[in-house]
Amino acid sequence: MELEELSTNPLHKVKFRKAKVSGEIDRRSVVSPRQARELLTAVTYVGRSRGPMLAAMFACMYFGGLRPAEAAGLRQKDCRRPEKGWGLLTLEKTRPQSNRRFTDSGQAHDERGLKHRDLKHTRTVPIPPELVAILRDHIAAFGVGEDGRLFRTRTGGVISGSAYAKVWQEARTYAFTPDQVASPLAGRPYDLRHAAVSLWLNAGVHAPEAAERAGHGVDVMLRVYAKCIDGQQEIANRRILEALSA
Repeated sequence: MELEELSTNPLHKVKFRKAKVSGEIDRRSVVSPRQARELLTAVTYVGRSRGPMLAAMFACMYFGGLRPAEAAGLRQKDCRRPEKGWGLLTLEKTRPQSNRRFTDSGQAHDERGLKHRDLKHTRTVPIPPELVAILRDHIAAFGVGEDGRLFRTRTGGVISGSAYAKVWQEARTYAFTPDQVASPLAGRPYDLRHAAVSLWLNAGVHAPEAAERAGHGVDVMLRVYAKCIDGQQEIANRRILEALSA
């Protein structure tokens, strides 16, 4: 068309319409707290050092709701780890994996800012004492890299998505029954984040606060996680009855 070699644009006759994708989370993939802890324990059984070095990274996805790339970019200075009580993660950098041809550095893992945020913006995520203890133990056992990163390969490189996915799939076979392994339950490491946000919403955390911790817009979060919020029908029924009897 640009070369004016066609008299009309044939694409105007195409009637194909792309199917709408809701983006909603499959609630079958969301693990319970007990299942999540069993999975994190199972990760430590994978390999001599691969699993133990990654267990805390997976724990950040579940207890902190971090995206895998955010957990991969986590540095020691980003973690406030008090001896008692809640800690705090200050997220600033991520390490997403891309084709080398499409990164500025020419490496598979380019250092970037947070998703949906300006390069200079940070996000703070309060973390429960259980994750604080896990991070303290991880640093004591494995130290940190030259750049302060907590999670890395034996040579100090960034752990590839295929590497930690392989560890995850093996851990599922240790923690789950064969039927559960064949199901969507925690099929990907990312499902730990979905379980975290679902837990927050089911616990009654207000949507704006949960969205801030997860790095989501409120509207997107409620649309994506709508079917993962359990017990809302019973709560709504009770409130309606209370209103009717007032």
